[in-house]
Amino acid sequence: MMQAADMFRTHPRQSQVEISVLAKCVDECYACAQTCTACADACLGEANVAELVRCIRLNEDCKAACLATGEMLSRVTEADWSVLRAQVRACLTACQVCGAECEKHAGHMEHCRVCAEACRACEQACQALLDAIPA
Repeated sequence: MMQAADMFRTHPRQSQVEISVLAKCVDECYACAQTCTACADACLGEANVAELVRCIRLNEDCKAACLATGEMLSRVTEADWSVLRAQVRACLTACQVCGAECEKHAGHMEHCRVCAEACRACEQACQALLDAIPA
């Protein structure tokens, strides 16, 4: 279980967005990053690894976007929401693209099915946060 909500509640400064929405996005970003790491590794173990280069690349890109987003959102002090909004949008896009690629393989590779689900969950959490960010 992630501790993001607990950390946000103990922070001396209040976030400009609802803590539960912010924490959910942080948690989903880190969960997606871990899942993308494991999926890329599983793809490397497949017999047809040459056919999975795009999937592996997108797993790695999505992981990087999710890790950066989770880290940036974890810092509440003097947050610049124009920068964070752009980062969350980039993460959402990375999750959409990676999730779509993993869905192509989900019928015959269980790890890609799990990864696609994690990407979709993160995508939804990013969209919920974008909807909650003040204008």
